[in-house]
Amino acid sequence: MTSQTVSSRPGAVTQGTVATGIAALILTLLIVSFRPFQPAGAVLEAGGGDAVNQLGFGTVGLLALGGLVCFTRPKLVLALWGPWFLLLLGFFFLSVLHAADPGQAARAASFTLIGIVAIGAVLVLPPDAERFSWVLAIAGFAVVGLSYAGLMLLPDVAKHTADSMEPQHEGLWRGVFSHKNIAGPVMACFAFAGVYLFRRGWRWAGAVLFGLAIIFVAHTGSKTTAGLVPVAVLVVALPGFMGVRGLTPWLVALVLAGTALGTLGIVFIGPLSDFAATHFPDMTFTGRTALWRFGGEMIAQRPWFGYGYESFWGTPLVTEMDRPFDMDWDISGIVHGHNGYLDIAVLMGLPALGTAVFAFILVPLRDYARVPRLLENVRLADFFLMVLLFTTLNAFLESFFFRRADPVWLFTVMGILGLRLVARFPVSPGANGGARVRA
Repeated sequence: MTSQTVSSRPGAVTQGTVATGIAALILTLLIVSFRPFQPAGAVLEAGGGDAVNQLGFGTVGLLALGGLVCFTRPKLVLALWGPWFLLLLGFFFLSVLHAADPGQAARAASFTLIGIVAIGAVLVLPPDAERFSWVLAIAGFAVVGLSYAGLMLLPDVAKHTADSMEPQHEGLWRGVFSHKNIAGPVMACFAFAGVYLFRRGWRWAGAVLFGLAIIFVAHTGSKTTAGLVPVAVLVVALPGFMGVRGLTPWLVALVLAGTALGTLGIVFIGPLSDFAATHFPDMTFTGRTALWRFGGEMIAQRPWFGYGYESFWGTPLVTEMDRPFDMDWDISGIVHGHNGYLDIAVLMGLPALGTAVFAFILVPLRDYARVPRLLENVRLADFFLMVLLFTTLNAFLESFFFRRADPVWLFTVMGILGLRLVARFPVSPGANGGARVRA
């Protein structure tokens, strides 16, 4: 994706095509998974003994490592990993070591690491912006196309049904994914890819991908996802169009801070909690506030290192607790805390949460501010920041950070690592780059 990897020699063109094909294959397999159209889902089974997932994701990991060795210079690979992200990975490894079942936690963590490395390969294997556009287009249309095909050919599995564990979601679309709450955010990220392709001059491809993805989002029934898509696009792109691009990081930080105060803040900050109770007594985010309050109480018991990876939600520690009579949700059946930031503190401790704020938000915003004013760098930076803003906002209501091969988590990693790359290397447009199109 950077100009340093591009050469005019015929052999380099062939290598670039092969590397691009590998990147497109990796991204498609990661998002579709090896268990599509199954309510249980690859994400839920990835840490267990499922042979298909183990073989499939293991092969993806080897393919990514082989591509990095054969087609990418070490300088680019090393540039992917910033100190804050590495420090957070250190907390992650520590949480695996003191998990309730370190062996099982290590198996689950291996899928998380494979996903991170594979996304890094997707970013550095394409030699220029044109080839990276092909990667996004191939993966995007493959995922969207398979999901729409499922609606026509396998409607009972591509949609939620009345006889599922959540009959209230009957008729809502989930496509190849296990749940609408995964399908919606993934389609939103491919909608951002459509915006990026359109801005590069891929008018038809970008518009069609955006349109199909947005229609799918609307039919998942997720009002949060549908509302966050225009927010992410406008907050990131509008300042640039108005000639005040330097305000974008500050505006993103303001939106994230406001969301944090409006969600976790009304639970853990006294004055905000009193204000919400007085003026918005029904604002519980579908019972999430009670769940977050419970999570906060448990964090207070183990604030430094948490309970360990895979060692809280769904374990006897929670499932065998007596349910408080005033809690909207039965905590014994909850698989995560419905807040990614809170779950980092639950599993890894408060120092890990502080590190995550730097690694997921502050450092990427700094990288965005440092992106050189080169057309392809600006376009890519906007795409990565749209994805990252959307996923980090979504994480205030859902939990997917470090969640094995969860595609929403993988898009978060793409945003973080992608911004790091475009802030440090000029991006070549490629043979048919859209230089004729304004950023």
